[in-house]
Amino acid sequence: MSDVQVFEAARDRAPSDRAATDRVPADRAAPDRVPTDRVPADRVAARDRAARTVPRPGCRELATEPSPGVLRPRGLQDLRSGRGPGAAPVALHYPAGDLLVVSGLPGSGKSTLMRRCVRTPVVDSQLVREEFAARVPSWLPYAVYRPLVRLAHYRRLRRAVLAGGPLTVHDCGAVPYVRQWLARTAERQGRRVHLVLLDASAEEARDGQRARGQAVSAYAFARHRDAAHRLRRRLAGTGRPPAGCASAVVLDRAGARALREIVFTAS
Repeated sequence: MSDVQVFEAARDRAPSDRAATDRVPADRAAPDRVPTDRVPADRVAARDRAARTVPRPGCRELATEPSPGVLRPRGLQDLRSGRGPGAAPVALHYPAGDLLVVSGLPGSGKSTLMRRCVRTPVVDSQLVREEFAARVPSWLPYAVYRPLVRLAHYRRLRRAVLAGGPLTVHDCGAVPYVRQWLARTAERQGRRVHLVLLDASAEEARDGQRARGQAVSAYAFARHRDAAHRLRRRLAGTGRPPAGCASAVVLDRAGARALREIVFTAS
């Protein structure tokens, strides 16, 4: 038999073969062909929802909305109890590569907040002070080696900022030109600076200092208190973040305790 005859014979048998395969017994029908009147309504609804959420080939998935409790700060957002639009967030998400400045009175909980929530490099003057305190005699007053602590802190801050990447900075607030330098440097790098202000009363801050066993002098605390008061007054007067800051979030101690993470994500 020639090749042509074999091909014609196979072609003549194809329709009958297909018909045979189409006659599938009813008891062997595919599960997805079960009539919908035999399936509970809730299972049908769940199947329809799942079908709608599966992306179709060639279609781009839509960007998902942030999870409840996640805040992407923009502008000035006062989240103190009774002032914000709702409950305090559990997470703050910032664009990747930006800088975050955490400011507030000594003892307001800045270092505690950063240790608990931040997963990026942190430049904290409190950590520098603790490193020096571990090396100097315990009887030596902090006022004696304070200039060395500040110098080491600013050198560490400069290296970290110039290295690029996301960064969180402890800002005492009493030296405003540090925040101004951060804003100028970040702008040259194509990055932005964001602010988180922990608004604690003088009594709460004093309690925080006693809890950590490190109290600042009355003179130094007065300087910090005046600087924080000026910053709060400027925010309330303009309704905008400070100059050079892309966003500002104001939290009280309850809001700071509710916060669980501060991350820098691609946006």
